[in-house]
Amino acid sequence: MNDQVSSDVFRHAMTCFASGITAVTTYEDRVPSGLIATSVCSLSADPATILVCVNKTASAHDVILRTRRFAVNLLSAEQLAVAKRFTSLRGPERFDPVNWQAGELDVPTLTGAVVVFECQLAKVHDGFTHSIIVGQITRATVNDEGAADCLLWHHRDFARTVQQAA
Repeated sequence: MNDQVSSDVFRHAMTCFASGITAVTTYEDRVPSGLIATSVCSLSADPATILVCVNKTASAHDVILRTRRFAVNLLSAEQLAVAKRFTSLRGPERFDPVNWQAGELDVPTLTGAVVVFECQLAKVHDGFTHSIIVGQITRATVNDEGAADCLLWHHRDFARTVQQAA
């Protein structure tokens, strides 16, 4: 008896999870590198750490491991164009210079992002097709105006948050 769920069933089931869309970014030799990630979550408050699951075939995967620093930029609903640019272009072309600036860790940070975490790579764990990258947060910037309206990925499409009445 096969107790394993097929990858097709798994992928379909995972579309039911709404996830914030993040741009995970770094620089190597002043060249920006990054990817869109939805598998991002908090790990610990003390020390402040976050984990990001990155496909080992992603162009930015090895760059993040080499530089040992990265930013996690949570996109606002108004930054749909940034997400589309990252999914349609490759390499440094993903980075529109108007929207990006170097953070304190010398990583690309997105102007107007809901949250930006600047991280030092703390650990890497094997996650089969992905690496589970743990980052120790050295700086967190919260955009309180955009905090209630982040861009989501849900049912294989873009969505946005909606506040519910209590």
